[in-house]
Amino acid sequence: MADTAPRTVVRALGRKASYASSGGRPSGRRHPLVATAMVLPLAALLVVVFGGWEAVVTQASSVGVMLGR
Repeated sequence: MADTAPRTVVRALGRKASYASSGGRPSGRRHPLVATAMVLPLAALLVVVFGGWEAVVTQASSVGVMLGR
């Protein structure tokens, strides 16, 4: 059981090295506009499927109340 941590670290480092060498983006944060463009189609679909704007407003209000506590 004690041997699992070093192997996990080696695997994680190997993945990072292979990702960087394959020409992928370096790990980091995605630009907010890119993230928004990715999420908007799914959000629109969910609004249509699960009851329209009233449900979205109700859920957003509930989350706002929870975060306000």
